[in-house]
Amino acid sequence: MSYRRHLRLRLENDPKNGGRKKLKLVGKDLSGGLPYDLFDLSELEILELSPERQSCLLYRLEKLPKEIGRLVNLKVLMLDTNELRELPAELSNLRHLERLALSNNRLKTLPHDFSDLQSLQSLHLVNNQFEEFPLEVCYLESLTFLDVSDNKLTALPKEVSYMGRLETFLLFFNEIRSLPDNICKMKSLKTLWLGKNKLTALPKHFGRLKQLDWGYRQHSSNIDGNPLRKPPLEICRRGPLDIARYFAMKEGWKDGDPDSDYDENQGRDPEDLEDERKVVRHTHNGQI
Repeated sequence: MSYRRHLRLRLENDPKNGGRKKLKLVGKDLSGGLPYDLFDLSELEILELSPERQSCLLYRLEKLPKEIGRLVNLKVLMLDTNELRELPAELSNLRHLERLALSNNRLKTLPHDFSDLQSLQSLHLVNNQFEEFPLEVCYLESLTFLDVSDNKLTALPKEVSYMGRLETFLLFFNEIRSLPDNICKMKSLKTLWLGKNKLTALPKHFGRLKQLDWGYRQHSSNIDGNPLRKPPLEICRRGPLDIARYFAMKEGWKDGDPDSDYDENQGRDPEDLEDERKVVRHTHNGQI
């Protein structure tokens, strides 16, 4: 029996993911790296390559072959807890990818065309070696979950506001000293973990993030572990409404944040906005 046929026989329909075709390779399956017959399984939708047990840690991936780009029907790719230092540019061919797990690796950057993964909804980058926030992520317009905790980030780019659908943004255990004003435009945010950073102040329009769960879902990862002075930590713990009141008093806004309901894109043609975002994204990718 050919190894390709052997792999195909190991495919299973995952009941947790709508019966999608799934293959799991761990431990000795990866002793010589990924088998190249794997990349002929064009029907594959879920690929799990993350070690689960201590014994499997002896067989971690150090490189992801460029042929991964041939698995164009992948929806989920799990690569946690390996030894990856870089990703191939061909990863951007996976245009149907919805979830990508890359936590516990050694990544410092992402491929230039990573932002082409426009179906991506969930991205896990915990415990890598990012010192700068990967700008490519900001152009993932379908993203709803992003975890970049436990890296070495010191700042966020203003482009984070492009992730307009993001609901969960986890940033705890970094070295972030300040937040860009544009984070206040991310009005879909419900969960924002900023704990264990070096923040001394929040942007004055932070109270616009009215959906944040800080006020009613107490969690030490929200904001604890920062040397906050503006506003003080006890006010931040009470949530966006109290934060808004604090800044209204500080700034002398008698009627609250004067621009709290302002939308700079209000009244503009959605197609024009989409065209603008494409131009910005392609310029970033060097296509213009």
